[in-house]
Amino acid sequence: MADFILRPAAERDFPPIRRLIHLVGINPTGLDWHRFVVAVNSSGSILGCGQLKPHNKDIIELASIAVEPAFRQHGIARAIIEHLIARAPRPLYLTCRSGLGPFYAKWGFRPLELNQMPGYYRRTARLAKVIGLVMNEGLLVMELM
Repeated sequence: MADFILRPAAERDFPPIRRLIHLVGINPTGLDWHRFVVAVNSSGSILGCGQLKPHNKDIIELASIAVEPAFRQHGIARAIIEHLIARAPRPLYLTCRSGLGPFYAKWGFRPLELNQMPGYYRRTARLAKVIGLVMNEGLLVMELM
């Protein structure tokens, strides 16, 4: 297991957060370092990150969960997710690649059907379905009550 601590992100962390988000290929929109928690090693290098991202006053999303490839399978994502979930209001939403559904189900997230989703996610899911025809990737919207 990698040695790391979790801490709130600081402004100086934004460039490495943005680099990590791009490296792992997840949605780079809505990145605000104020909302992030980072996992750092003893030398201060960022090993992983995540945020609670508001979409309006009623929707909060567990988002931007990313871990440096060399440090995966060391409990970093789990620690970040559990830290953020403990501080999040309910319901809490997330979007992920379809294959990650079982990973998030461990924390009680359940997949939503299109008609169960708030409007923001219905629009996102419809767009992802169109893009998915090109990218061959499915999008899953999940909720934690």
